[in-house]
Amino acid sequence: MSAVKVIGAGLAGCEAAWQLARRGIDVELYEMKPEKKSPAHHTNDFAELVCSNSFRGDRLENAVGLLKEELRRCGSLILQCAEATRVEAGGCLAVDRGGFARMVTEKIRSHPHITVIEGEVTEVPEAPVIIATGPLTSDEMSDAIGAYFGADYLHFFDAAAPLVTAESVDMELAWWQSRYDRGTPDYVNCAMNKEQYEAFINELVAAEEAEVHGFEDKNVFEGCMPVEVMARRGFDTLRYGPLKPVGLVDPKTGKEPYAVVQLRQDNAKGSIYNLVGFQTHLKFGEQKRVFSMIPALRNAEFVRYGVMHRNTFLKSPKLLDRYYADRRNPMVAFAGQMTGVEGYVESTASGYLAAVAMAAKVQGREIPDFPKTTAIGALGYYISDETVENFQPMNINFSIVAPLEQRVRKKAEKNLAIANRSLAVIDELIAGGL
Repeated sequence: MSAVKVIGAGLAGCEAAWQLARRGIDVELYEMKPEKKSPAHHTNDFAELVCSNSFRGDRLENAVGLLKEELRRCGSLILQCAEATRVEAGGCLAVDRGGFARMVTEKIRSHPHITVIEGEVTEVPEAPVIIATGPLTSDEMSDAIGAYFGADYLHFFDAAAPLVTAESVDMELAWWQSRYDRGTPDYVNCAMNKEQYEAFINELVAAEEAEVHGFEDKNVFEGCMPVEVMARRGFDTLRYGPLKPVGLVDPKTGKEPYAVVQLRQDNAKGSIYNLVGFQTHLKFGEQKRVFSMIPALRNAEFVRYGVMHRNTFLKSPKLLDRYYADRRNPMVAFAGQMTGVEGYVESTASGYLAAVAMAAKVQGREIPDFPKTTAIGALGYYISDETVENFQPMNINFSIVAPLEQRVRKKAEKNLAIANRSLAVIDELIAGGL
């Protein structure tokens, strides 16, 4: 049995390599770092988190919470490492960014069935192969994939939020609280009154942006919208988005603030925090000037400024099946955000399913059926739906999961019923030797 090649050691590639290896299949994992890095990457570790350190909500009434629970039960490497490097973030699963990447790297490099090969791949290799080079695929590999399919890529832009040191936050002007007091008080809340907010918005919309080739507001992915682009949409847009004060009470006034910037722990030591929802592509000097207008951040020390990068993805419905494989050659598969799934957990799920299907093909077994009633399966159905006319990257959500046969009035109860139905299917698949 020949080794399966996995191209790219991001979340999807590492998950795919792990799932193949744990099924006794030899894997050659190719990674271009440290020889070459994309503009958004900073370390040599695998599974480096770029935009945020959060894997989002953990409740089963939330679609991404369901997807995470499915992956946990299925033995996901990424979820295992995320849980082991977890930092407190209320109802979200957030991780120590550096510790998480190091743990994934160590587990991958130490697995006896995985051989890591460093260096950039610039051609689509011979099958069997899973290509998971990500939305930051190098120009050379992007051209090679385009030539392989004979089709154009689609693309959009997204951005990463800046990081500040915890000790530089003025806690005389901030307080600890999680929204609606759910869980422990894990967020630092930085309030602004109406006058401060108005001054901040005026400077934000007028601030000078870094030049990014091909960038226009219309090409930005909605789920990773730069804060200055949101501000241009209207005075109150941020107050109804990342700066919404709902569910928060300033202990100094006993009232809900006009606007609140939240900071979330970014490393296990609690020495670095990220500005939640503050993805940006402003020039670095402008980020320092404008974001320091937030009262509690007036003396903030920025250890990393926000950056913007172009994300590339396939016209997957025309090219891939529900197991992320090339419709023309099922031994060539793709995984990760380049397939049109959006988000860390979704990328992990695509790598998982692509690998489970590839393992079955290589070993001559029947491919396990992940139906549309599961979140893992629903994502596969979404990226392969040939009836979709304007295909765009998608986070997991209950609208793409098969609906319940019976009507449930309350949204939370309905979502929980969908989740319980899904997990019963997952447990059945696991019992069947998944």
